Amino acid sequence: MNIKYYGHACFGVEINGKHLLFDPFISPNPLASAIDVDTIPCDFMFISHGHADHIADAERIAKRTNCKIITNYEIYNWLKKKGLSNIHPMNPGGGRTFDFGTVKCVVAQHSSSLPDGTYGGSPMGFVVSSEEGCFYFAGDTALTLDMQLIPMICPPLSFAILPIGSNFTMDYADAVVAADFIQCNTIIGCHFDTFEYIKIDKDAAKKCFEAEDKVLILPAIGHTMKWEVE
Repeated sequence: MNIKYYGHACFGVEINGKHLLFDPFISPNPLASAIDVDTIPCDFMFISHGHADHIADAERIAKRTNCKIITNYEIYNWLKKKGLSNIHPMNPGGGRTFDFGTVKCVVAQHSSSLPDGTYGGSPMGFVVSSEEGCFYFAGDTALTLDMQLIPMICPPLSFAILPIGSNFTMDYADAVVAADFIQCNTIIGCHFDTFEYIKIDKDAAKKCFEAEDKVLILPAIGHTMKWEVE
């Protein structure tokens, strides 16, 4: 499994020969100016909620790649009105097996509206599992006791991608608690530093995790990590 960070909360994951892309927000992000949106591979796109900083490049990438979009029912309907048709609607609690593996949609505590003000439905996170490993992409969320359900209903996590920037989501201290709830000690941080509101002290964040014998990975934009199941 290869994981590439495109900035903010956008990640590409190559799994079982398929390219998964999460929450595409690249071209409006000045920190990701070195990324060429029109060369990003995508077979399946995941959209956790409707805010512009998670959906800005979705239409552009989907029209180029004809990827299948996995998102909630309200965003599904909104994208259909834009002429996109290769969309699979889901909602929190639902699960589905695709040709790369299995997806379980889980609760995220956040708000959701689309760039034109349309109601964006319920935000959610995704747990993706296959023989190459299992991971949790939280989307934007507060710390919530619902996270404790994940190890009860999903395979053990290899890693999790959690927001840590505070203000709009949980902060890194809450993310340490979330790591306990989901029973995963390897966390990739996201949703930090993009805007003034969510700038963090990276050294303090890493020390907060280290104090609890956990690992916080803060990848550079454009960096690819290789993940192998132990």
